[in-house]
Amino acid sequence: MTNESVKYWRLAHLAGVELLRAKYTTQVFSRHIHEGYALGVIEQGALAFSYRGGRLIAPAGSVNLVIPGEAHDGQAATTAGWSYRMFYLNSDLLEQATYELFGKERRPYFSAGVLYDSELARQILLTHRCMETSENTALEQNSRLVSLLAAFISRHSEQSAEQGEPRKDARAVELVRQYIEEHYAENIMLQNLVQTSHLSGFHLIRLFRSTVGVPPHVFLKQVRIRRASQFIAQGMTLAEAAQTAGFVDQSHFTRQFKQITGITPRQYSNSIQYGVASHTII
Repeated sequence: MTNESVKYWRLAHLAGVELLRAKYTTQVFSRHIHEGYALGVIEQGALAFSYRGGRLIAPAGSVNLVIPGEAHDGQAATTAGWSYRMFYLNSDLLEQATYELFGKERRPYFSAGVLYDSELARQILLTHRCMETSENTALEQNSRLVSLLAAFISRHSEQSAEQGEPRKDARAVELVRQYIEEHYAENIMLQNLVQTSHLSGFHLIRLFRSTVGVPPHVFLKQVRIRRASQFIAQGMTLAEAAQTAGFVDQSHFTRQFKQITGITPRQYSNSIQYGVASHTII
């Protein structure tokens, strides 16, 4: 029997912020990407994950992070597992914070996947714990978040090392992404994507993986999970959400949802607060 626990929640007055407190021993996150930033601190144990071409270990006390669009996975580094507290932050929040700090309208960039910054780790823990109880005022929670983002960006953001790729290829990848976003509930075939991109199947898959970080079929799975979570937030039953998002059955939906998010659809549904705008953790 595994000794695992998960708590996921959102706060009505903090749009674009989602929180996760979890202890995992056997959980294995499949390779995926986030639309926003993931920022957290390891409380116990150690997390192992592939990120930016390397294999990283985040031990207790370290800060682990993932930037939008950067593919990664995750699992326990030892048999003891790991416990952590995570923030999932909409990109707009960090872009606005960057503008207010530096007067620059840009998405902040972080190359590292693990940071050894004890003060930042302490700030993440205090802010996360503050947001876990209703005893703390909305003003305090907002203030702590602003201070945390300011410290994170000012101490660790870098100039992006993005390299311009051929416009034709970039446009082809964007067309395929748009096609998947629009036709996610359908039985998409490789030929559909070939026709959309005007590239060969081999070239398309290789280019999509190198640009997006995951191949088209994994991106499709993530889009379906994101849509399903939005449907659940809108009041659909789990079965309705799974079917509408294109999953073949409930068990398949549950298994893939947990592989990506670390929580089950039922846990996600239970965390939804009435009247809170729909967000997702991918």
